[in-house]
Amino acid sequence: MGSVRRAITTVVFDMDGTLVRYRDVEFESSWGAIAVAAGVSDRSEALLREYLPRREDYAEWVAADAALLAGVSYARVAGRILPAPYAEGVEAAVRALRARYSLGILSSGVDIVADWVRRDLGLDFAWANRIHVRDGVFTGTSEMVVSLWEKDVAMRCLAAERAISLGEICFVGDHMNDIPVMRIVGMAVAANPKDPAVMEVADHVIERFDDLPRLIEDWNAPRESAGTS
Repeated sequence: MGSVRRAITTVVFDMDGTLVRYRDVEFESSWGAIAVAAGVSDRSEALLREYLPRREDYAEWVAADAALLAGVSYARVAGRILPAPYAEGVEAAVRALRARYSLGILSSGVDIVADWVRRDLGLDFAWANRIHVRDGVFTGTSEMVVSLWEKDVAMRCLAAERAISLGEICFVGDHMNDIPVMRIVGMAVAANPKDPAVMEVADHVIERFDDLPRLIEDWNAPRESAGTS
């Protein structure tokens, strides 16, 4: 970050493990939760073990994991993974932030969950990977929107699309793959971080989301005061 700190106008949340915590699957991920609900968790976990070390092949992993769902009922899966289980304090934090900030999701998780959370919390946008449904069943096809290991690329695209500066963004994440994003935004918050390296990069660390609005207000206060002096 540069020497001049800008006031935050937009808060962008990671989803899996941050806003939403599916605690019975690895990485608390929407991918894992969907695989369990669809009855393909063993094959999905095998793919994860195969592809996780191969960062350059993430798009290939998305396609392979989505292919496991071909022919599975969407209603069956949605009925088991929704409503999404929020981290503590999420709903209160969003209520406090919504009036003053643009709010959204940037996640390498799945759009089924991200879009549900966007609607449920009244967020402004959600960027996540897409798995396709037609006639009530999963087609087995997908579209990678946010790479697990290149979320900073997606964040730059998001900022450009919404015509905002990266310096105006507060990003809230939890895992190692969030570090590249944290390094390019104005304010970085680690929520229940899963690795000490995430804490080292973040400007603030929180355990409860209802601490977040105060941190952002405090961040903005000196700049708002300076603008009126």
